[in-house]
Amino acid sequence: MEKRRLGQQGLEVSSMGLGCLSMSDFYNVPEETKSIATIHRALELGVDLLDTADCYGPHINEELVGRAVADRRDEVKVATKFGFKRDADGTWLELSGRPEYVHEACDASLRRLGLDYIDLYQQHRVDPDVPIEETVGAMGELVDAGKVRFIGLSEAEPDDIERGHEVYPLSSVQTEYSLWSREPEEGVLDATRKHGIGFLAYSPLSRGFLTGAIRTPDDFGPDDYRRTLPRFQGENFQRNLELVDLVEALASKRDVTAAQLALAWLLGQGDDVVPIPGTSRMGHLEENIGAVGIALSADELHKIQETSPALAVAGERYPEVDVSAGD
Repeated sequence: MEKRRLGQQGLEVSSMGLGCLSMSDFYNVPEETKSIATIHRALELGVDLLDTADCYGPHINEELVGRAVADRRDEVKVATKFGFKRDADGTWLELSGRPEYVHEACDASLRRLGLDYIDLYQQHRVDPDVPIEETVGAMGELVDAGKVRFIGLSEAEPDDIERGHEVYPLSSVQTEYSLWSREPEEGVLDATRKHGIGFLAYSPLSRGFLTGAIRTPDDFGPDDYRRTLPRFQGENFQRNLELVDLVEALASKRDVTAAQLALAWLLGQGDDVVPIPGTSRMGHLEENIGAVGIALSADELHKIQETSPALAVAGERYPEVDVSAGD
């Protein structure tokens, strides 16, 4: 497992991380013992970046990650996020980037994780009612206090990245990025690369769609979050299956899986890009990690991009009114 640098402040992580959301929320939630076993297997295979958030569960995902790494702190970089407030029953309350809340949320995450410090602390979404300078300033105070080592933003616009980085150096920006979601190529990647900021690609397999395993909405459980997303509904679903078929055809020529091809494409987008596919299943984890050894040529990368153009996907990423944090 090769290492990649996130930002200019000294954060190095495995070239592929592990998203932990599905272990506690949004999808078909598995038994905790299976999730912890998957995390341990990831560490054995060289994955050292675990991504969680305080709102996943809510709260219980951080607790799960904390239990999984309690006796292996020196093997792992824990990334978590703040911003979304949720009731214990899962109700979404509000988005907050207020400086005082940044400090409160960090202390709460440290307690749940059982850690002395958080490796990478990220604002989950930019609060439109609080200047980004105030939020990032508070995050910088956490670094200075030793509670956090590095900071980042999630789903931030280029202007937010520029302004935030001026206040305190950002090590990463996390945004959905895949063959199915190419929006970061429209300005966000330019902003991160201008300042040497690393990029975390969440949902690099398009919430499982690019694996080819999802052929009908009936493949989702009744409470599966994906049922609410426009790309998984009606005509959009059927049109997007055509993209999956194209990816599968290209993967077959390389004798790899569709998931591995999609991840190899992302890994080939630059040494500053670190995909964080989420899974709770050990078999899927091992399949995903297999992408690290797949080197695509410039011609192959170009052909894949032509086959899955940026605007080919049907439907928006989220419903028009959506305050959730499904990443």
